Amino acid sequence: MATKPNFASALFLAALVLGLWVLPAGTASAREEIRIVGSSTVFPFSTAVAEEFGQITDYRTPVVESTGSGGGLKLFCAGIGVVHPDIANSSRRIKSSEVKNCARNGVSVIIEVKIGYDGIVLAGSKAAPRARLSLRQLWLALAKQVPVDGKLADNPYRVWADIDPALPAERIEVLGPPPTSGTRDAFVELAMEGGCKTFPEIAALKKSDKAAFKSLCHAIREDGAYVEAGENDNLIVQKLRANPRALGIFGFSFLEQNRDVIQGSAIDGVVPEFDSISDGSYPVSRSMYFYVKAAHVGVIPGIEEFIDTFLDEDVSGTYGYLTDKGLIPLNDSEREAVRDAALALESLILPED
Repeated sequence: MATKPNFASALFLAALVLGLWVLPAGTASAREEIRIVGSSTVFPFSTAVAEEFGQITDYRTPVVESTGSGGGLKLFCAGIGVVHPDIANSSRRIKSSEVKNCARNGVSVIIEVKIGYDGIVLAGSKAAPRARLSLRQLWLALAKQVPVDGKLADNPYRVWADIDPALPAERIEVLGPPPTSGTRDAFVELAMEGGCKTFPEIAALKKSDKAAFKSLCHAIREDGAYVEAGENDNLIVQKLRANPRALGIFGFSFLEQNRDVIQGSAIDGVVPEFDSISDGSYPVSRSMYFYVKAAHVGVIPGIEEFIDTFLDEDVSGTYGYLTDKGLIPLNDSEREAVRDAALALESLILPED
């Protein structure tokens, strides 16, 4: 595999000149293992690759931490040097505001690596009937304010049947991630906004006042119907087992790993499955990424090789072992294009938010 010693060396020298590559007191050399932070959804994929990488190469096993996408990107963008992580996993695309924060701290060249797709599922215990909801009903259940008699009002719905008599007369209780989570970001953008837009008068607001539209559609109620359950998706699964009346929000991979006890809800008539997510028919699906700090390539050992390993056909390809863990893979041509761009250290360019 080709490397880019001149480019990496130039970035390293620039970091030295700027005083950015700082070793902690008493440290004789740079860190020898890759440090990865970020998304809890990407965590099991990244951990599996890291463990294999440590076994099949001469490099140390990368250290992977689950901090949530937003928290991981904040750590990633804090600076250059061994005290800062090399890679950030994210279950959503990095925001232009985060790229600007990176640049302010000297992280000027970021490599984007798209690894596949994931569905955001609303799951419940197998001890209860499968929930069947529309995006509109889901938004009405979880929005902070909703239309009532032609005006916006604090959400009055307490049980699902309040929204539609065809739904169960059970208390609305949805367990989900906090605002720092990429899963939460994607859920509000895809599910909440998707349901919100079914009201023509609100959809029209997007053109006249985009900020007001986003504030209304993305705001989740805070009266107990939505329960923030932290970044640990396994904890949500445990709570669903204990409370069959509740529903939980997390990535498809966690549904795959726990199909013996939980089941995915049908959204707009489509159940979350491998095929329905990959073909786009399931309405709440997203891309997943990791981001690499170019200034660390060639300095922290093994970063290029880790990228190459992750995007190998036998790892994240159509029949790679990550599909057994719930990854919805890129097609072969897209995966190869992502791999080529990443190994060429092509810098990310984003449009404005």
